[in-house]
Amino acid sequence: MKQIVSSNLTGVAVALVIGLAAMLPACATQKAVAVPEKAVAVPETAVTETVKRAVWHVDYLDPIRLGRMLTSVYNMLTTYEEELADHDIRIVFLGAGIRFVTSDPLTKTPFAEDRVLKKERKVLTERLQSAMNQGVKLELCRITLDAVGLDEDKVLKGVGMVQSGVVRIVELQRKGYGYLKAD
Repeated sequence: MKQIVSSNLTGVAVALVIGLAAMLPACATQKAVAVPEKAVAVPETAVTETVKRAVWHVDYLDPIRLGRMLTSVYNMLTTYEEELADHDIRIVFLGAGIRFVTSDPLTKTPFAEDRVLKKERKVLTERLQSAMNQGVKLELCRITLDAVGLDEDKVLKGVGMVQSGVVRIVELQRKGYGYLKAD
């Protein structure tokens, strides 16, 4: 395998050198162009989006981890609002993350409520509701919902449904959303 990779890299390098050598005669016939001594600054608005976009990926069991993530979401919201920046923040729940967007204890599932979640659920639910009230969009994977046999009416009000959580995250990334996942 090492020899194949080495020979492929050698072949690429040879092709690159041949290609550059073929371009040299064309470059020699071109007129020189004056380059300004000082680079021209490009206005920041020309290279940045007007809407700040982020997608948070929640597929873990740990309620303390979710609490830390929500603190980061709040910090983002505060910063963007202080800057008067338009923003679109999404949180996509899939797999074990379903346990945070329902009050159902999900007994007999791999995501069943444990002692820590039972203790933290009320505060986490209030924080999620607060985030939604501030414009954060919460989305839940329908594949996960169906896999655990949970009725959609047991999901927190305001949480949107998407067919596949991972597909949704990829779609949002392709639209320019920054991907974030809490440690």
